[in-house]
Amino acid sequence: MADGALPGFERDGVLRTVRTPEFEGITFHEVLCKSALNHVPEPSPMNFRWTVNPMRGCTHACRYCFARPTHEYLDLDAGTDFDTQIVVKVNVGAVLRKELRRRSWGRESVALGTNTDPYQRAEGRYRLMPGIIRALAESRTPMSILTKGTLLRRDLPLLSAAAREVPVSLAVSLAFHDEATQRALDPGAPSPAARLALIRSIRDAGFGCQVLVAPVIPYLTDGRDHLRAMFASLADAGATGVTVIPLHLRGSTRGWFLEWLGREHPALVGRYQRLYGRGGYVSAEYRDWLADRADAARRDVVFESSPAPVRPVSVPASAGAVALAPAPAPTLF
Repeated sequence: MADGALPGFERDGVLRTVRTPEFEGITFHEVLCKSALNHVPEPSPMNFRWTVNPMRGCTHACRYCFARPTHEYLDLDAGTDFDTQIVVKVNVGAVLRKELRRRSWGRESVALGTNTDPYQRAEGRYRLMPGIIRALAESRTPMSILTKGTLLRRDLPLLSAAAREVPVSLAVSLAFHDEATQRALDPGAPSPAARLALIRSIRDAGFGCQVLVAPVIPYLTDGRDHLRAMFASLADAGATGVTVIPLHLRGSTRGWFLEWLGREHPALVGRYQRLYGRGGYVSAEYRDWLADRADAARRDVVFESSPAPVRPVSVPASAGAVALAPAPAPTLF
């Protein structure tokens, strides 16, 4: 970074750089954003057209995160910098409120959690989400949130109030049933047990809760026992639907993940090269195989019905999503 500036922000848009013992090894770049709403291009297969991302970078440190390449636009790397150099849009709530007051705003649904997690641990310090939720509810704008962060529990009363005014959809991402695998692959995220407790809290608050079992890691978390245990735990927690998505490795995420794989599971590197080829997605054969295995693994599991309107999940066909139960239209990516 030149002179402490971040590309995409004016020189006077960067307020300060913060380091604190509470977040050892993490640097926060507090910035003033000019806009909060991001428009998703029309060709996109996603089931939303508008997003809000209060932060860039994520302390969950998920080895497989598809959003890692976005840090390169800030002249930061997609590996360690993505995990430790966090850009915080401290004025995002005020800017969003102003944008939503425009006469041209059509009150289309806005998705949160499409790039980095809005409830990553730093949200406890900056408290950006309450302002975002209030701005959306006051403008009668529907919203959806996808998160791994148990901080969402703090805002459930606010989300319940918002749901009396507009549609609110909540979803949780949980890829791993066992804690050892979780610590290896998303070490900064809450444990599987903590996220199962979050699902219960969401259901107790009266919301449906779709769960993304994403990503399934080929040859590591696609075993029958792992999937069966995962689905049983999710059903017990009250999940109202599950979508399974195999790992995809686009851009610089591929190198970052394969570096870890070569260090921790070197025997799998050749299999991954054959499975992914030169692209970022698994082969069609593996995608179909996983769909069959996931369907068989959940055959005896009954998920609760959702109190929210049921609509189909929309994800890229190349991502190989397998919708296993009705879902209350969650935010995906």
